[in-house]
Amino acid sequence: MEKEFIDLFEFQTRLKEGVESLFPKRLWLKAEVSAIKARSGGHCYLELSQSNEKGLIAKAGAVIWSSRYRFIAPYFESVTGSPIQEGMSILVEVQPSYSQLYGFTLVINDIDPEFSLGVRELERQKTIERLQNEGLMDMQQDHVLPFLPYRFAVISAEDAAGYRDFVRHIEENPYNFKVELDLFPALMQGKDCPESIVAAMDRVLDSQVEYDAVLILRGGGAKLDLACYDDYNMAAVIAQFPLPVLTAVGHDQDFHVCDMVAYEFVKTPTALADFILEIYEGEDERISALETRMRLAMTNRLYREESLLDSLAARIKGAFQLKIAAMEANLNMLQARIEAADPRRILQRGYVLATDADGVVLKGVSGRSEGDKVSMMFADGVLDCTVTQVRRNE
Repeated sequence: MEKEFIDLFEFQTRLKEGVESLFPKRLWLKAEVSAIKARSGGHCYLELSQSNEKGLIAKAGAVIWSSRYRFIAPYFESVTGSPIQEGMSILVEVQPSYSQLYGFTLVINDIDPEFSLGVRELERQKTIERLQNEGLMDMQQDHVLPFLPYRFAVISAEDAAGYRDFVRHIEENPYNFKVELDLFPALMQGKDCPESIVAAMDRVLDSQVEYDAVLILRGGGAKLDLACYDDYNMAAVIAQFPLPVLTAVGHDQDFHVCDMVAYEFVKTPTALADFILEIYEGEDERISALETRMRLAMTNRLYREESLLDSLAARIKGAFQLKIAAMEANLNMLQARIEAADPRRILQRGYVLATDADGVVLKGVSGRSEGDKVSMMFADGVLDCTVTQVRRNE
């Protein structure tokens, strides 16, 4: 019995007719970009996919013809701040197409950039809620930054402008403060960014160096370029890291989940440099104020001591002057008494001082006899006499 069959072309034609009949018009399709490549001819080829908790459940090839891609690409980037790239969730207007030679393809006519932003924000809110439920949001606040942090582990891309700005700002500070910076290179954007930063943090711990804090920094960028800083795994590692983690990711308008769980966050790398320098500047000002207070206190103390010394000197001088005056008066009195007791003054009043031949003063006639030699001292001279008679008072 002869088997019925159709050839491949007829089979492919029936598939083509089936696809075109099922999808006669364009439709909006939600998917994730798992691969993308722009060709030199201007066409852009994508692989779209869908996954669930079990893994990949669907995928399809897609194309944006050059006539549409040159309008779609710049508009998408102007709204989202990022080009279409792998890992993005997108909402695309497609026309399903089937070719007997190339098979099934989704021809993309338009992309809704607002949808991609909205999906990221929804994922971000879910991440925040999960971290809150797990008690991780405030864990970094249990750390204490050292009084004067000196040694920092810096996670950044070595050639990033933000990292260079940070280092230059630190090294060229007007106060000549010195800190030690050790770079741990990592990818700072893209789908591999969270894993790369977590690996760098592991290297910080493995280094066995006692760092005061970890700094994660990069310059600003497109919103979707920085969406990796809303990653749950990276945020959880930062929250539970055994050192204070400071972040400086993006520009003034950017605020990420990693910023929320960090010990401290600032907007830009140069702002982070200022944060560190202000710690030293504040301590320098405090020391200067203490120095001024000590100098003033010493001046006041010296003034008080000098005043006290002047007062003591005056009192001592006065006491000495009184003492000297009293001593002078006493000396004058003694001198007067000595002068009054001077035998010469007595002799001047007509009295005579008698001495024997040995010069012993005679107080009376007792013991004297005729023939003894006696000297009679007057005020104006001495008479040497011989006793001729001794007469005693009755």
